[in-house]
Parts: sequence; C-alpha cells; structure tokens
Amino acid sequence: MIRVPRKLRLLLFLILLLMVTGCPDDETALKIDMNQRETVDIKDDGNAVTYAYLPQYSHTVAYDRHHLLIEYLKKQTGLAIKQVFPDTFNEHIRMVGQGKIDISFCNPYVYVILAHRYGEKAFAQVVESSGQKRFRGQIICRTDHPTIKTLMDCKGKRVIAVDLTSAGGYLYPMGHFYQHGIRMDDFAEISFSPGPGGKQEKVVLAVYAGQYDVGLIREGTLNVVADKIDLSQIRILAYSNWYPGWIYSARPDLNPEILYQIKEALIRMDYDNPDHRQILDKADFTGIIPTDDTEMASVRELLDTLGINLDR
Repeated sequence: MIRVPRKLRLLLFLILLLMVTGCPDDETALKIDMNQRETVDIKDDGNAVTYAYLPQYSHTVAYDRHHLLIEYLKKQTGLAIKQVFPDTFNEHIRMVGQGKIDISFCNPYVYVILAHRYGEKAFAQVVESSGQKRFRGQIICRTDHPTIKTLMDCKGKRVIAVDLTSAGGYLYPMGHFYQHGIRMDDFAEISFSPGPGGKQEKVVLAVYAGQYDVGLIREGTLNVVADKIDLSQIRILAYSNWYPGWIYSARPDLNPEILYQIKEALIRMDYDNPDHRQILDKADFTGIIPTDDTEMASVRELLDTLGINLDR
C-alpha cells in the first residue's frame, strides 16, 4: 500500500472541497465576452483654470485652506478650476513662466518678481484675518537662548529664513535688520528652509530644536505650529514694518472674460454672509478687495534698499 504524505492528503482534500462548494447547483458560471468593451468616461481637465497657492505652508495646509474657496469659484463662475501644488517658491515662479499657473495666490515679493519677468497682473488683495490689508514678518529665537536678549544680539548668529523669495519669512524681517544697522554679512550664517512646502513651519521647528539661533517668519505662522510645540519656548524678538497683503494675480494672456468672472466672484465675498464666512475663515482671511500693481511700490522700494536683483 502506497503511503500518501500528510501535506498531499490535505491538498487533495481542499481541491475536492472547492469542487463541491465552488458553484451551487442553481448558479451558472458567468461568461465574459472580451470583444465587448465599455469606455470609462474620464473627464479631461486639460482646459481647467489652474490655481496655485505659493507653498509657504505644507500642501496639506494649502489644500485645507483653499479647497472651499475653489469650490465656491467653480459654482459662481461655472469654470473648471483645479488647484495645483508647486513644491517650492522657485517652482511656482517657473510654472508661471511656463504658462502652467493661470491664477496665483502669492506674497507681494513673489508677485513683483512675476510681474517683472512675465508681465503678471495683480487684480485682488486679501484682507488678513487680523482685519488688516497688510501683514508683516517676525524675528524669533528660543525664549531660553543664552546670548540673545535684544535685536543687536543677532549679530554673529545662525539665521534660518523661509525662502529667498519669501516676503514675511525673509524680505520684511531682513528689511527690519537693515533699518537697525544690521547687514547680511553680520550673521554667521543665513540658511533657508529645506524641502518642498511647509517652509514656514520648518523655520519655527528648527529654532525650537536649537538647530538655528534666529528664525524669520511671517506673522501668523506660530498659530500653525501651536499643536506641535510649546510656544512659550519661542520668543518674538521683533516685528517688521507692515506691507501689502497677499496678492491674486493672473498671467497676462489669460482670457479677460475668465479673469473678470474670477475677480468679481472673489471681491463679492462678504464676511457677514455665513456661507462666505466659513470659506474665508478656512482660508484665514476676512475679505478680498480689488488692487493693482501700483500698490506694490513699498515692496519695490524695499527690494531696492536690499539690493535684490529681480532677474536672478
């Protein structure tokens, strides 16, 4: 008598079981005709209006703040609008130059660069959550830093900023240093927040961790990281001057009718309207007002003071 191994017996049993239970008596096998195919309709968004939020914060924050606003614009205008997510400030600038961003929501510094290089046109400006049409930068350090007590103590220290093209996270605080006789070469080091998105948060975290002595951020950033660190350990050394709020701008060859519809929908938003308030609160501003390029004069003056070349 041939002895069948136990594992083989088990395998044969399972095969027999499947044969018995696989198809009930009253169920017939489904035949599939591979010659009959149905096309899946995937909507082509190649003609969508592209909307980009300069990546001062992480992509998650950018989406969370603006997705309701974009849905509002879609309903008000009937346009197909999609949010795109550049990883860095420089990528945002490049994408505008390549015609890949139709509507930019960006800081005034980046707007001035876009206007200078590509003819970008400002058409609206936000009213900040503080109720101001302007915003400012902050200079921060750790509360317990052993040698930084005043602004002048920042000389010889390691500084981290958001990005070379950040307004609140570089340009405005650096202007404040200049007003107090402190120049770029007075610092031991000036570094910029690494990686894609989330750059404002990374500056605060780097100072909190003691990796850098001084950080340059825009006012409001500390609220974004309040659930990540103990804010009592961060000290605000100084505030910059006030400058124009964030700008909505459009590429110069955007269809004027499309631009008109988007602009009108934006400036119609009313904080006293509960539906609009929900959208504006999520975006962290209280209103949107018309503007034009002339409002950027103070930013251009600061760029001249710091000797910043817009072509680089």
